Amino acid sequence: MNTIRQLISLRGADLWVISPQDTVFNALRMMAKLDVGALVVMDGARIVGMFSERDYARKIILKGPASKKTRVAEIMSTPVITIHPDQTVEEALALMTTCRIRYLPVIEDDHVLSVISLNNVVRDIISRQSETIKVYEEFESGRSVLLNHQLVAHLQH
Repeated sequence: MNTIRQLISLRGADLWVISPQDTVFNALRMMAKLDVGALVVMDGARIVGMFSERDYARKIILKGPASKKTRVAEIMSTPVITIHPDQTVEEALALMTTCRIRYLPVIEDDHVLSVISLNNVVRDIISRQSETIKVYEEFESGRSVLLNHQLVAHLQH
């Protein structure tokens, strides 16, 4: 099993943050520029929320406030669900599934290291499963070759 630390070391530890006092419009502009689906909302060095496309769709578009006037703090998701870098990718998947979230900040010693997405987690699991299947296929292929050689040797005697 891979840990979250291994996952972020392989893919990089990008961390995109925004202030709770910034506007939703500026958050959306930043997300579009960075091509990301969520931002960590930080008040100084303290994580106070998450802002995602889902927050915008459910709390601005459906309810009608103007994104240029609304502050991120007004619609961000709280409390923030986090994970430690030494936890496993499978634990992250279970947490994300149970809590119905797509982005998970990685926290160690009250410091935000990165954010992982559901896509990051699923890709890692699929990649490892593919590697396992390949190893089993190679094992079975080698085993069948060995058995064929043993059968031929047996029949020759």
